[in-house]
Amino acid sequence: MNSALQPGRDTGPLSESDAEVYVASVCFKTGPPGAAGVEVERLVHDAANPRFPVPVARVSEAVAAGGRLPGQGVITFEPGGQLEISSACATDLPALVTATRADLAAVESLLTDAGLCFGAVALDPDRLPVRSLDHPRYAAMEQHFDRFGTAGRTMMCSTASLQISLDAGFDSPGSSGAARRWERLHNLLPVLVAMFANSPFLQGVPSGWKSNRQRIWLAMDPTRTAAVPLAGDPRVAWAGYALDALVLCIRSETDSWTAPRGLTMRNWLRGEGPRPATMGDLAYHLTTLFPPVRPRGFVEIRVIDAQAGSDWEPVTAIVTALMDDQRAADLAAEACAPLAPLSDPVRTAARHGLADPLLASAALDCAEAALMALSRSGADAATRSRTEEFVDRYTARGRCPADERLDRWQKTGSYFGTSAYEEDCKNAR
Repeated sequence: MNSALQPGRDTGPLSESDAEVYVASVCFKTGPPGAAGVEVERLVHDAANPRFPVPVARVSEAVAAGGRLPGQGVITFEPGGQLEISSACATDLPALVTATRADLAAVESLLTDAGLCFGAVALDPDRLPVRSLDHPRYAAMEQHFDRFGTAGRTMMCSTASLQISLDAGFDSPGSSGAARRWERLHNLLPVLVAMFANSPFLQGVPSGWKSNRQRIWLAMDPTRTAAVPLAGDPRVAWAGYALDALVLCIRSETDSWTAPRGLTMRNWLRGEGPRPATMGDLAYHLTTLFPPVRPRGFVEIRVIDAQAGSDWEPVTAIVTALMDDQRAADLAAEACAPLAPLSDPVRTAARHGLADPLLASAALDCAEAALMALSRSGADAATRSRTEEFVDRYTARGRCPADERLDRWQKTGSYFGTSAYEEDCKNAR
């Protein structure tokens, strides 16, 4: 985002009208769909004792010896020790999958050598949310979210997601227009939450929700985590959303980054902050907003739970197909239309997964549309096979990954028993 700043504007005072124009102008870089990226985030566990805390320093040391990743992805860390592999932008799905497969294999090998392994769910089922990454941004973030309850600390330290980034689409009338694509993606969100829900445990036991990770997000500061309003021009809506959001932190070279309680970016621009807001402050503020779909020139989909093993691949293939293949996108829009009467579709999806009959029907129609699209996409045989297996295993049976985790719980009475997660850790030893 900083690369888009105008020379000389990073440090000078910024007006409210200039801020609105800037946010609206950088949110979409329009063009034909095709390019894609993925961020595979995972919890990391000690292979010998999965309940043992694993701080960021230990994970960082484990992967440092590997040097540059073979697929050109980048490793970053979340405050609780979660590891994230952010792919390079790929020209299409096949290129994205090939590069990310290589990066994940390299990282998993390094973790194995260090006695570590990836977790299999999107919310830590047992360990307390303890921040081990020391940075003023995260200290300020923790203090800000604490004003809304405990959900923020849990999100920061105990959750993991699968984020998929896609082109914004054409800036022209018709079904391929960026505004239409934006709307369709938002209408698809409940299906994505339900299909890929993979966090059924809280504090080591089932909670009654299929995606507790999404439940956590629903309990946080809504000025930065709620969906961007769909009415009107999405650029204008995003600019309004960004300026009306609370300021999470104010960067400083000497002081704490904690922002005054209740300060919005709009009010800061109007002179209510501790100093005049600059273009640099606005650009940084945009990085602290986390709506379900975030426009960053491209669109970043943030509602999907982290998946176990190679399941990131069929999930990425399904989402990409439903957005980038026009026929599949049309079918997905038809499939999602019956969800409109639900009072809170995303919350329903997070709680019930595909046990909700409307969501189950919509998800199956979307999955079938995606499978047909993959045959036209150039996806390799392995991706198509893994996607078919995922759909057969879960979606076609009205199930999501969380249901499989709960089945193991019912059989063993413990999450740490015979789960795929523990099997992965055993293989890492």
